[in-house]
Amino acid sequence: MLKRILLISGWGVGPEVLANFVDALRQQQFQVTLINIFNPDDPVEHKQYVELAQQYDVLMGWSLGGQLASVLANAVWQLTGEAKILITLASNPCFVQNEYWQKAMPRTAFLAFQQSYIDDANACIKRFSYLICQGTPQVKQDWLTLQSLMKRQDFTQMKQGLETLSQLNTVEILQNYVGQQFHFLAQQDQLLTPQIATDLRNLAAKFLKILIVDGSHAFPVTNPEPSAEQIVQICQQL
Repeated sequence: MLKRILLISGWGVGPEVLANFVDALRQQQFQVTLINIFNPDDPVEHKQYVELAQQYDVLMGWSLGGQLASVLANAVWQLTGEAKILITLASNPCFVQNEYWQKAMPRTAFLAFQQSYIDDANACIKRFSYLICQGTPQVKQDWLTLQSLMKRQDFTQMKQGLETLSQLNTVEILQNYVGQQFHFLAQQDQLLTPQIATDLRNLAAKFLKILIVDGSHAFPVTNPEPSAEQIVQICQQL
């Protein structure tokens, strides 16, 4: 059974919000390292995290972190020939619409969101944290849970993260990846549509599997134990 997991957080709310999810995985005897988002276009950072990723069996990320896990999985494969297990949680290969990937945020809407962060980061993150909890009956409680776990993030790093979200396209990576890849999409996600599953399947990657789960975009935060159990089930089968 695969035991070593590198887990990458999402944008804006920081890695601390995944602490309960990490604890749930560790209770299942996984070795988990949780890291924040990084700039994949910075050659120094890229090299650093590719070297780190080589030490793990599973590369996993939430939201933007899922895209970054995909980048690392591809880089490790290209460098070493080893195909790590890739798991993404509520992650879109493109978070901003382009001509090849329509099920994403319109660029004008994203640019407005990006500007709102620059204008008032605290207010933007507060709205964003509520958005990612929307879709379930217990949205207010989930939002309060998320708020209680959040810590203030570095403005420069988050601003760079928005640039990454604006540009990063992992469609080709997923389409050509030779390893096992599992993509969890949440049924009540108000940030992404679970219809992304159709486009992911159409990539016709050999070992690509889609799992639709109950919850909002924040499901690893708000449903940590059930989410961890599903990861366990995957790893037990490999």
